[in-house]
Amino acid sequence: MSFVSDFLAMIGGLPRPLLILVTGALVLGECTIGLGFLVPGESGLLVASAAVTDIGFFFVLSLTVALCAVIGDNIGFFLGRRYGARVRETRMVAKLGVRHWDRACRMLRRYGIGAVFVARFLPVVRTLVPVSAGTSGLGYWRFLATSVVGATAWSMLHVGIGWAAGTSAKYVEHLLGRASGIVLGVLVLAGIGFWLWRRRSRRAAEDAAPAAEQAEEPAQQRAA
Repeated sequence: MSFVSDFLAMIGGLPRPLLILVTGALVLGECTIGLGFLVPGESGLLVASAAVTDIGFFFVLSLTVALCAVIGDNIGFFLGRRYGARVRETRMVAKLGVRHWDRACRMLRRYGIGAVFVARFLPVVRTLVPVSAGTSGLGYWRFLATSVVGATAWSMLHVGIGWAAGTSAKYVEHLLGRASGIVLGVLVLAGIGFWLWRRRSRRAAEDAAPAAEQAEEPAQQRAA
């Protein structure tokens, strides 16, 4: 066997309860404010999902991940309700980025309960929107229902992607034989490079936005 088969065999060889438990813990950590910047929950989910081989395991892993994500959302919601607007001044938000907190608040003001669903698919913001929802006075049962729907859709999508990626990698390896390691290595490096480029471009755009707004204010004052 080559690298891909060895890796997938190693993941797939773990006891399923352990794999589900570890994956759920990673997702719970990522979705809980204060831990989200430390825990690679989404990456761990995709890696674990590559070990899925049947529809039964797909549903068990998806539902477990969804439950852990909802628990993380609830922790954030009640922290927001408990501490209110003071959350913005905490070290947790400072580590995640105040600009992400402000973005979460803008999304909630603009889309209301829909922001809870949309944020589930956005890195970092999905950790902050539940807290922002708690500070905003949003009704809990509406929040909970939307969180459950969003978490279920998100978990099934990512488990499905991981399952498909694992199956595709093994198929490509079967077709290409030993050359598959080189090909997959190149594809992985290209994917990582593209992801880093997108991340840097997005951060540059986010950093430039406040500066542009500050530059517009004096111009507006002079015009007035």
